[in-house]
Amino acid sequence: MKPRIFPVKAVLFDWDGTLLNSFAADERAYRAMFEALGIKFTSEDLARHYHPDWYRVYRAAKIDRSRWDEADHIWRKAYARESPKLLPAARAVLRNLAKRFTLGLVTSGSRDRVCIQLENLQVAKKFGVRVCAEDASRRKPHPAPLRMALRLAGLSPEDCVYVGDSPQDIEMARRAGVRSIGIPGPFPTERGLRVSRPDLLLDSLEDLPAHLVWMPEEAEIKGLTVSKQAAAPKKKKKKKLREKAWHLRQR
Repeated sequence: MKPRIFPVKAVLFDWDGTLLNSFAADERAYRAMFEALGIKFTSEDLARHYHPDWYRVYRAAKIDRSRWDEADHIWRKAYARESPKLLPAARAVLRNLAKRFTLGLVTSGSRDRVCIQLENLQVAKKFGVRVCAEDASRRKPHPAPLRMALRLAGLSPEDCVYVGDSPQDIEMARRAGVRSIGIPGPFPTERGLRVSRPDLLLDSLEDLPAHLVWMPEEAEIKGLTVSKQAAAPKKKKKKKLREKAWHLRQR
């Protein structure tokens, strides 16, 4: 079978579960938070109700809204003891792609946490644009975060692909007119990811570079299945990419 090729200028990524192996840390912090609040919510419950927007998890656990700030504080304190690492191949893939494309991050994670992790893992400079939970008016699967990243980077939807591990990632990309690539990760989202039908579903992050080519080379591609964006008309952009460092408030 011919590989499916995406001509692009930029690759935008989700963070948790796509590049960062963080589900175990996330789950431990949730368990500590539920225990401190006296709420019975098992690991199986968390897997069943998991969502990138943690307030949806709070609702599923029936945490009273008046206690959400307290829940955030407990979760933060518990998560601060964790040190999740990059997923296998993530560092090599980012190094490879950064030589050819603009890279960006669109995540539901809070600014302080994500930026600290990027610095500690020495990959912060790979991302020319970062949009985190506090930056956009709405959260995934709403397209607002991805549209903000496009605006900051001076890019059109057809210039990019978005890479994520959850159905919310795929829905956000689709609603923003951006092609999507799904890669199952450690979070309990694989079934939903497959059902969401991304434009391309890969088994591993290390397979990603082989499916991407710099957009101006599109006319030179022969004998390959080329995936073009048809959801939005192409717009000319003259703005250069400006690095956006978003230093975030902790969850």
